[in-house]
Amino acid sequence: MGSPEPVTASTALLTDHYELTMLGSALADGTAERPCVFEVFARRLPDGRRYGVVAGTARVLDAIADFRFTDAELAQLEATAVVDDATLAWLADYEFSGDIDGYAEGELYFPGSPILTVTGSFGECVLLETLVLSILNHDSAVASAAARMSGAAHGRPIIEMGGRRTHEYAAVAAARAAYLAGFATTSNLEAGRRYGIPTRGTVAHAFMLLHDSEEAAFRAQVDKMGADTTLLVDTYDITAGIETAVRVAGPELGAIRIDSGDVGPLARRAREQLDSLGAKDTRIVVSGDLDEHAIAALRAEPVDAYGVGTSVVTGSGAPTAGMVYKLVEVDGKPVAKRSAHKESRGGRKSALRRHRGTGTAVEEVVWATSGAAPEPEANDRPLQIPLIRAGRPEPGLPTLDDARQRLRRGLVSLPWEGLKLSHGEPAIPTLFL
Repeated sequence: MGSPEPVTASTALLTDHYELTMLGSALADGTAERPCVFEVFARRLPDGRRYGVVAGTARVLDAIADFRFTDAELAQLEATAVVDDATLAWLADYEFSGDIDGYAEGELYFPGSPILTVTGSFGECVLLETLVLSILNHDSAVASAAARMSGAAHGRPIIEMGGRRTHEYAAVAAARAAYLAGFATTSNLEAGRRYGIPTRGTVAHAFMLLHDSEEAAFRAQVDKMGADTTLLVDTYDITAGIETAVRVAGPELGAIRIDSGDVGPLARRAREQLDSLGAKDTRIVVSGDLDEHAIAALRAEPVDAYGVGTSVVTGSGAPTAGMVYKLVEVDGKPVAKRSAHKESRGGRKSALRRHRGTGTAVEEVVWATSGAAPEPEANDRPLQIPLIRAGRPEPGLPTLDDARQRLRRGLVSLPWEGLKLSHGEPAIPTLFL
């Protein structure tokens, strides 16, 4: 059995064909070495969203560090005549040597925010477009959805359990992004190994059906895992299941899980029954096609924790963050796309977030670095940080736990209406200078 493919993309053939077409043509006419600046940004937020969450930056940096064309990959390009001999020789020596600045993971972003700025020669930068966007668009979409769910849960823990609802390697990245955005645990063991995320899980209905009775299944689980385990009580009849669960585990039963039906009323009746049986400290975990709206609707119910799968790994209806990777500067001069509805703003940019004295964010200020910076105000906070210099990651970059804390602070800083789940404008406006 071969070793699993890494979640960080290290194969250079993740490059898109059209990127090699541009590279080959630029090498042929001598423009591949022109100094350029590329920028990652989102023209708009997904429909109904009021903020986005930056996630995947650390995975991007790891992927760029590993981004090389191996002999096998070069042989494939040669055999399929994707590139000519000159381009093949250039690729054989490829290693990114430029600079990257960007928003730290866990930072909020808004339309036009310069999330990532990539500086170097045209040739070395253009090859990174698919690599960068595939990671940032996926991870930021998951984190943005997960942050909405965490907010709706209002402090109650959520377990990420979407590994069966997405690609096997995307599942690991999704678990990381959900944890960054406030989920408490994941059922994905590889995410636990790779990123140190706490893992949790209980049995599925197959385990219940394996045994000759519900009581036998409960007893087997309690004998192995102890009374503090979580018993799945909705395989047959929930009321009977709860009674059996408490009889087997005793009033010290850790939790029950309800995975189907109208979970609000079911949780209410379950709480009453558990209390009547003396299991007043037994927690109630609910799952089954939950999203942020369903979680918000359950806020008044006696639910102690949620399990979320499909909605979080698919971005809860927005599976991509809609970020683009655009050339904004060549030889120090701004360049911009003018196509209708796909326009860009030329020139390298920087950004800050402006706050009231109370800490509430009021606007995102974005300006071209070739011009005058905005007059500083007392509660301004710069947003971009150095990520890579001369091809090497900067020392002391923020950790996954740092990103979790950054997002918490960012969400607290939003105006209250910016946290609504209903459709509306971005939580704060973007001011372009």
